[in-house]
Amino acid sequence: MADHVKRAYRYRFYPTDAQAAELARTFGCVRKVYNMALAARTEAWTLRQERVNYNATSAMLTAWKKTEELAFLNDVSSVPLQQALRHLQAAFTAFFAKRSKYPRFKSRKKSGKSAEYTSSAFRFREGKLTLAKMDQPLDIVWSRPLPEGAVPSTVTVSQDAAGRWFVSLLVEDPTLQPLPAGGSAVGIDAGLDHLLTLSTGEKITNPRHERRDRARLARAQRNLARKARGDGANRAKARRKVARVYARIADRRRDHLHKLTTRLVRENQTLVIEDLTVRNMLSNGKLSRAISDAAWSQFRSMLEYKAAWYGREVIAVDRWFPSSKLCSVCGTLREKMPLSVRTWTCGCGTTHDRDVNAAKNLLAAGLAVSACGAGVRPQRESSRTGQSVMKQEAPRREP
Repeated sequence: MADHVKRAYRYRFYPTDAQAAELARTFGCVRKVYNMALAARTEAWTLRQERVNYNATSAMLTAWKKTEELAFLNDVSSVPLQQALRHLQAAFTAFFAKRSKYPRFKSRKKSGKSAEYTSSAFRFREGKLTLAKMDQPLDIVWSRPLPEGAVPSTVTVSQDAAGRWFVSLLVEDPTLQPLPAGGSAVGIDAGLDHLLTLSTGEKITNPRHERRDRARLARAQRNLARKARGDGANRAKARRKVARVYARIADRRRDHLHKLTTRLVRENQTLVIEDLTVRNMLSNGKLSRAISDAAWSQFRSMLEYKAAWYGREVIAVDRWFPSSKLCSVCGTLREKMPLSVRTWTCGCGTTHDRDVNAAKNLLAAGLAVSACGAGVRPQRESSRTGQSVMKQEAPRREP
């Protein structure tokens, strides 16, 4: 890990009317430039099989500003507009590398509102942040201090669907150093009855944040449905009420996952999880709402980047590994294990809790992967006969 890790600190702020108007204009111009550049690049490839890069779109932006129709682009800082072109370039790079889909146009109503400023477009002095084209610093609620002596390299301003304003400061954080190495390892089985079950036998309760606010959300959505469609003030007010309920749910879920992942990373050197395909699992109509509320993908993302911060290792076990059906004591593999079965007794006489047994098997399989690169998917013969699983030699799977 590098000596200093870049980390974003996010704060809420309350803009004046003039600042809010300036930022709203900036958001609109950023969206306009992004969409025009995307259209130009798409047209160039479709008609002429020509790839347009960032430098070409930057030259286009200069030409657009000189036209009468797009002269309003000069009213806002040029830095967020250039950053929008860089973000588009990054989106195309990810597309050509087959890491993401083709870039999409930004919508005024549905897309997120944000603008990114580099160091030439803001001033940060004595704990006060002033953006380009603004006379006064932002009224930021400093809920936690920045690292001592930290100077932001970029600043991102955003507004969520609930109307809240946020500023994110990217700084080098010298406090993020690898923790002392330890020998502890833990297997983690994700579920719905319990959010997580650890190989130690500990079960972490699923808070079910969405279910707790489901009645409030339903009332707000019914109220929104009664409003006439369009850009009316009453409908906008009802929409913000729905967004505030969703924001409340997301904030509590994120806070819980942050505390949980930080604790797991601090306590364990090696963490073994299952490589779940959450997107495919959401096709289950009966469980999709509960799976979305559990936020397994968000949990894994947090676990992985915090492990990288602190020098820990996260191992993802193949999703087809039969962790629930395999006896963690004798290695016998059962043919079937319906979801309704929460405890079962193996032929060796061991009674298993389904989730704890799965976590123990994940831990054993993950340690095998870490030690020798062994595969963790059972051979077909083992699946049919119910005999102990034989590991197959295979390239190591990266988490």
